[in-house]
Amino acid sequence: MVTRLHRSASRPAAENPSSPPAHERMSKVDTAWLRMDSPSNLMMIVGVWLLKPAVSYADACQRIEERMLKYPRFGQKVVQDATGASWVTDTHFDIKRHVLREKLPASAKTHPQQALQERLAELALKPLDARYPLWDFRLVEHYQGGSALLVRIHHCIADGLALIAVIQSLVDGGTEPPARKPKSSQDFTWEAAEEWMSHSLIEPLTGAAVWALDAAGDGAAQAFGAIGDPGTRLEKLVEKGIHMGVTGSADVARLAYQVLRDAAALALMPDDSPTQLKGTPGRAKRVAWCQPIPLDEVRAVSKALHCSINDVLLACVAGAIGAYLNAHGDSVAGKEIRAMVPVNLRPMTQAYKLGNQFGLAPVVLPIGQGNPVSRVFEVRRRMNALKGSMQPVLAFALLAVAGALVKPAQDALLHLFSKKTTAVMTNVPGPRDKLTFCGSTLDQALFWVPQSGSVGLGVSILSYGGGVQFGIISDTTLCPDPQAIIDQFEPEFAKLTLLTLMLPWGD
Repeated sequence: MVTRLHRSASRPAAENPSSPPAHERMSKVDTAWLRMDSPSNLMMIVGVWLLKPAVSYADACQRIEERMLKYPRFGQKVVQDATGASWVTDTHFDIKRHVLREKLPASAKTHPQQALQERLAELALKPLDARYPLWDFRLVEHYQGGSALLVRIHHCIADGLALIAVIQSLVDGGTEPPARKPKSSQDFTWEAAEEWMSHSLIEPLTGAAVWALDAAGDGAAQAFGAIGDPGTRLEKLVEKGIHMGVTGSADVARLAYQVLRDAAALALMPDDSPTQLKGTPGRAKRVAWCQPIPLDEVRAVSKALHCSINDVLLACVAGAIGAYLNAHGDSVAGKEIRAMVPVNLRPMTQAYKLGNQFGLAPVVLPIGQGNPVSRVFEVRRRMNALKGSMQPVLAFALLAVAGALVKPAQDALLHLFSKKTTAVMTNVPGPRDKLTFCGSTLDQALFWVPQSGSVGLGVSILSYGGGVQFGIISDTTLCPDPQAIIDQFEPEFAKLTLLTLMLPWGD
């Protein structure tokens, strides 16, 4: 088996007839993500799969090589130049450079989860080797009666939603790109994701955002340019809108007004409330996670309160952060913090193409609202106000502009936004049923989103196998104990559930 792996690993990726040209120019948005790395924040999506029973290293190598290289991007390295970057085929690709054996310290025998969390935190600030494709897996062959598979993928390769397509192909029975329909019950179902999306921030914005992305022209940079030159930019938007079928003068005027309004809202965002979570990040991370909350219970509360699943989850996040700050001597009365939430800008059926096609919506969380039910209603009000907003498209355009600038100018532009943000937060839809990998059950799937600039807190929400799981990655200078926030999620949801049951339903 090892000999066979060695021979296949030495095969140049370019021999695959479906591979793109040896040199392919990186998009401006992906270039922005590539150059966003800093000593305090690396732009990597970090995750871990907890598998039972154990998986062997040889089987993991074989599966990952067979499936990952069906996406040509994973066989390409990045070469930067004065004007940007290119994807270049790695003609000496070796799977053993990308799938590594990992051993936890001796402390793992008594505190396995803590040891795994500490290693993940170390890897979150360990740069990927730029000489090779920017991803790797690390297999802990023996972890709590099974295995742990740690993964790091640079954000310039793909966003979180696109990586679901990659995960879909790795599991047993997974489909190959660009297949649309699952082959078996083990396969990820897009229908499940679409149901989740209908309860989230993503769905209400996607239609308008995709149209506006087309209307904005190449790279979407023209849309963001409306801030500085509204007359010229809006004229182009209007011309494109007429071509796309938006012929009514009222529709054109509404589009022009919305672009200007949302551009101004992004540019003039007030600073966050000062809390311990704001400041200058250091050079160390910590990660934490909790046990899943049953998705059916979250759905039941959302239906009872006539709000979305996403509203309930965001309200619990706000409550948990508020409780953490209060416990650490930071009064949250009347305070709120801003979290940047990714918003999908592409049809889910195109996710297999990878790359980054998402905008960012600034969501203000009412951490000072003590009543859990009132907090849900306030989150619902704010989320409804964002529906139909152009802000995610304009944020995407900002990244396109940033990717076209030299790095110092990009850093200065993006710093204006990071200093107004406390957290990056994302929720990703997963399959209802648990998957298998090399015959082992994928018991838990966890991931942590990268932060940029001076942002020191990342919150991830993942639905998987009938549960909803929260994960946090934090800078140790700004938030030295993220587990203390994680430990508040379940109590916050329990309080919300109890108060929901006590409401006067007969009135």
